[in-house]
Amino acid sequence: MMERILYEVKRVVVGQDRFLERVMIALLAQGHLLVEGVPGLAKTLTVRTLAATLRGTFRRIQFTPDLVPADLVGTRIWNQKTGEFSTSLGPVFANLLLADEINRAPAKVQSALLEVMQEKQVTIAGESHKVPSPFVVMATQNPIETEGTYPLPEAQVDRFMMKVLVDYPSDEEEFVIVQRVIGPPTDMVPVATTGQLAELQQECRKVYVDPSLIQYAVKLVGATRRPADHGMPELTKYLSFGASPRASISLIEASRALAFMRGRGYVLPEDLTDLAADTMRHRLVLSYEALADGLTADALIAKVMARIAVPDKPMQHAAD
Repeated sequence: MMERILYEVKRVVVGQDRFLERVMIALLAQGHLLVEGVPGLAKTLTVRTLAATLRGTFRRIQFTPDLVPADLVGTRIWNQKTGEFSTSLGPVFANLLLADEINRAPAKVQSALLEVMQEKQVTIAGESHKVPSPFVVMATQNPIETEGTYPLPEAQVDRFMMKVLVDYPSDEEEFVIVQRVIGPPTDMVPVATTGQLAELQQECRKVYVDPSLIQYAVKLVGATRRPADHGMPELTKYLSFGASPRASISLIEASRALAFMRGRGYVLPEDLTDLAADTMRHRLVLSYEALADGLTADALIAKVMARIAVPDKPMQHAAD
């Protein structure tokens, strides 16, 4: 099923294999994804194409400075004919929600997603409404423009399982992109239902995670909060705040989904090392010293990973 979904998406999207893999991980692990990249890198196209392969509801919200929270979650409307209030649900009630350029709306609008991303429900006038299941939010943002943008609140950023950085395609990939755009459009064929996706999510949760790998994830995240306790006192001045416990949970959940995609029923250390930066980079708050020295969150994560020992493989085939 995963191969069929990927095949359909690759008929439209050229390259971006790493980004597409992270999107599939977010779907399997029931986590939300924050995507950052300059315009024109197929961020929106990838999410929209993926939604077309699933027989579920897809909504796209273009975030703008004039949005209000009710534009996302819904509101109460007075009906003059009946003399009563009725609830009009917003576009967040979908299986796959694309929050396009989420940093173009003010914090009060961004924060309207806090409850629905964590609790899978929306409260309107004291009444809670559950969103469809499965429910995944994929948000995009442009890193090169600062005018007319609003940084995401830390509580909002922390609710994203991963933050993926999308880069430019290679010359060969861009050649194919141009060919596809100027050619006839590709008709997408739905290959899976939301029920089948829910079954895959349940199978993913059965993937075995050795306690040593959980301990490794906890050490990585803990080293971003108290570097001195892990033999890295030189990093203390660069980190105002480290990653929250959601980082440890996200790293394990995402690694389990990656192992499932790679055809294994157990997680290996390389699954964690592949995803460590994606699950932690957006959760670190760097100090002015880090910005002055030109250090990025990825650079600090690399220093932490170089110091924390990777555990031995907990399971190997007999041939190994």
